[in-house]
Amino acid sequence: MADIMEWRPFREVARLRREMDRLWEDFFGPSRRALEPFEQWAPAVDVSETADKVTIKAEVPGIEVKDIDISLVGDLLTIKGEKKAEREEKGESYHLVERSYGSFSRGIRLPAPVDPDKIEATYKDGVLTITCPKKEEVKPKAIEIKKG
Repeated sequence: MADIMEWRPFREVARLRREMDRLWEDFFGPSRRALEPFEQWAPAVDVSETADKVTIKAEVPGIEVKDIDISLVGDLLTIKGEKKAEREEKGESYHLVERSYGSFSRGIRLPAPVDPDKIEATYKDGVLTITCPKKEEVKPKAIEIKKG
């Protein structure tokens, strides 16, 4: 008579994951950074909103202002740029390269209509700050209730 075994699907998935991780490490080494040249990088972004404006902050360290373009089409704000590699290879061998280089494009849907003529951008300490004032018609307006 055959014994009945309990089947635990999550244990099987975890085992499969460990085997796949081991396969990748055997092929690429302990760091998965070997896959990164095939990935496109994009800066980390924070989007905040107040009653008067929408603010976007993007981390773009090491990029010169002249290498960044900002555009607005409808409610889609696009930040494009390029981070150029700094390597000088005069007899120098790299053992580890973790910094990302190359072109990027990041599109952000704005949560409210903004006035495109009043958008301002500043760059300080590797952070690009884009301030987008809201259009007058979307700003909240308090309505006074009169006694009748």
